[in-house]
Amino acid sequence: MILIGIVTVSDRASRGEYEDRGGPAIREYLAEVVQSSWEARYEIVSDEQDAIAEVLRRLASSGCCLIITTGGTGPAPRDVTPEATESVCHKMLPGFGELMRKVSLEKVPTAILSRQTAGICGQALILNLPGQPKAIRECLDAVFPAIPYCIDLIGGPYLTTNESRLRAFRPAK
Repeated sequence: MILIGIVTVSDRASRGEYEDRGGPAIREYLAEVVQSSWEARYEIVSDEQDAIAEVLRRLASSGCCLIITTGGTGPAPRDVTPEATESVCHKMLPGFGELMRKVSLEKVPTAILSRQTAGICGQALILNLPGQPKAIRECLDAVFPAIPYCIDLIGGPYLTTNESRLRAFRPAK
């Protein structure tokens, strides 16, 4: 079974004061796109760098090949998801963030404030997304074609996509 971590970073959602919409949006997206059998490992965590890093490390060490976070990527003082991601990753993949910002900037000028990023922690790809469900979908549509091959390259499982919805890119052999 392929394990995928979904992490919502939000003080209010972690306290039960706010309905998490980001995590369910990621799960819904993956249900449409991922054809392989997979199981979600879902977490909600407060906007605390150490707490976020601990969740990311735990999910990576428990066998998740992909960990997708939502929230905490803006410029506000409590937005520390990218810092937590960088602290647990041994390689950063800035192209993911660059493409997500490019796509988001086509929709809204404030996307330049977002600090989405991605990196490798062990054999897991960690991807930081914004918090809004619409932006989550737009960003995942942009970067997901590269995700299965990235997971191949880091020694993860062979992830297939529903090609009627999204085609993964793998170089010809």
